[in-house]
Amino acid sequence: MDRANLLAVLMGLVQCVFFGQTDIFSAILNSTFSSAKTGFEISLGLTGVLSLWMGIMKIGEQGGVVHSLSRGVAPFFSRIFPEVPKGHPVYGSMFMNFAANMLGLDNAATPVGLKAMGELQELNKDKQQASNAMIMFVTLGASGLTLIPTTIMAYRAQMGAANPADIFLPLLISTYCSTLVGFLAVCIIQKIKIWNRVILLTLGAITAIVGGLLLMASHLNEQQLSSFSAIVASVLLLGVISWFIIQAFIHRVNVYNAFIDGAKEGFKVAVGIIPYLIAILVAVGMFRASGAMGLLEAGLGKCFAACGLNPDMALAVPTAVMKPLSGSGARGLMIEAMTTYGADSLVGRLCCMLQGCADTTFYVIAVYFGSVGIKNTRHAVACCLLADLAGVIAAFTMASLFFG
Repeated sequence: MDRANLLAVLMGLVQCVFFGQTDIFSAILNSTFSSAKTGFEISLGLTGVLSLWMGIMKIGEQGGVVHSLSRGVAPFFSRIFPEVPKGHPVYGSMFMNFAANMLGLDNAATPVGLKAMGELQELNKDKQQASNAMIMFVTLGASGLTLIPTTIMAYRAQMGAANPADIFLPLLISTYCSTLVGFLAVCIIQKIKIWNRVILLTLGAITAIVGGLLLMASHLNEQQLSSFSAIVASVLLLGVISWFIIQAFIHRVNVYNAFIDGAKEGFKVAVGIIPYLIAILVAVGMFRASGAMGLLEAGLGKCFAACGLNPDMALAVPTAVMKPLSGSGARGLMIEAMTTYGADSLVGRLCCMLQGCADTTFYVIAVYFGSVGIKNTRHAVACCLLADLAGVIAAFTMASLFFG
């Protein structure tokens, strides 16, 4: 082959590979800009919700609600944290962390969580190795027990969900399963007496409530389930807000100033996540525009169908895999799923449930233990991942039950 023919062949290959794929390149380029715009718009919409709930949390804190609740859970805490002296200030910090997680304010939970870890480190005899109390605290935090998925409902509202609260009940059950499995795993390893009366009564009461909700849900159709979940969420939300405000008035707290102080913190948190959200949305958008995401989802769909499951549920697997690794990554996949398939689709709802049923295990362990210089985390990772797995299985089960 002479040089002229060789050059012609090479030019043909270049034209075939590059110029023949202009549609894909254009789609990828357009996806970067559209994803960046979507991330910014969502973050702006989230600012109001985070400011609202951080303000309400501040009212509750200054009104003495958090202190009262921490005293109420002290008998239970003293059993599962036997190394911590009764009445120690760390109980309040740990409860604030759990409260922020339960209200779905995962970003607000980190500062008080780090404070709690610092206080637990002061009680720790071996400064290089995680104490039993640290592992229990991190596992309960990483399991992400969520009573009110505030942030997730805000995202659903931003993405046009007809009823942003319809995932409340299935998410509550899923996150409870995650927390329960993680808690029991730590108790078994640390030889905590699960049969203690206080522990049994606490777990029994919570299990009875969750079981009762699940029993009621099993007798309702899909539309009734959605309405029931929304009603329970609305009543609980309004009840918490009213309780915090009433307690603040009783303790003569300046509600307006307290709310403003908390709202400012919420605004900073919302603005702070904009770069991370845009980055992950752009990356996921490019991955989907290239066609790689479609091939992955098609393969997973065939596997689910072969197991007799709804193949659409396979589209949520990337979110489940990403969640223990990166909260922002899972959040981006959740938003991308709602953008692609719709906020009220099965995959959109399931991704929201996966986002809320557990926390980012490796991020939590790295940040929390790293903040106090712990190098040996012992059984923390195993217990947290076991809780994650339980939450994922429960989320897929509840999504199938509630949304078919």
